[in-house]
Amino acid sequence: MPIPVPSPPLNFSGPDFQPACYALVPCAGVGERSGVNGPKQYHPVAGLAVVAHTLAALAAVPRLAATLVVLSPQDSQFEQHVPAFSGERAWVARVGGASRAQSVANGLDELLARGAQPHDWVLVHDAARCLIKPAWINRLIDECQDDEVGGLLAWPVADTLKSAHPGGNGEPRAQATVDRAGKWAAQTPQMFRLGLLRSALIAVLSDPQTAAAITDEASAIEALGHEPRLVPGAYENFKLTWPGDFALAERLLSNP
Repeated sequence: MPIPVPSPPLNFSGPDFQPACYALVPCAGVGERSGVNGPKQYHPVAGLAVVAHTLAALAAVPRLAATLVVLSPQDSQFEQHVPAFSGERAWVARVGGASRAQSVANGLDELLARGAQPHDWVLVHDAARCLIKPAWINRLIDECQDDEVGGLLAWPVADTLKSAHPGGNGEPRAQATVDRAGKWAAQTPQMFRLGLLRSALIAVLSDPQTAAAITDEASAIEALGHEPRLVPGAYENFKLTWPGDFALAERLLSNP
């Protein structure tokens, strides 16, 4: 049975509350679209595994009490590819689920088991968004720490958008131009109260039709009727998804 969801969100910004900030990195995917051999988070880019760059940036943010990496129960590669991820702020849990939403929900339960509180903040970040910089993470925390809902890094869409359909030979054909006004590309981290995000994910996971439309944590929060804050991120904060993304990330990380 879904846990009751606070509505409107509880305001924990008073003097009696000093919430901690945790990072949660779902790292249980297989990267089917990436075109690289094996899980894309372990593919080498600029001398390190993709996720190693990601975790190094998170480790450089002292305001994060800990970073929890959520792995598949079958993952036997993480420690080999990220040997530097260690210490009292570096946590690993092999509790990944069949979907991102389930992996994040399981990770939130793990954080609670390790002492995190429902009013604490959780910053969920993509393992494959390896160009993230500590300054952008700090900007997100600064902008959202007093917000009743929370928010996410995002970037206004600049390109002309097209809706497409399959042509006669299955090739994509432009069908219409989509108005880009008010459109933002969602990035990560996405920062929400642990209790609110956990309740939102449990609610959507209980309904398969709703769960299919949930592609990030903000969409789960939106499904409850809340409006996450959009905090300008950076164009370079893209998620490595397609083969060409790895070459671009290599150039950017090699020439910071």
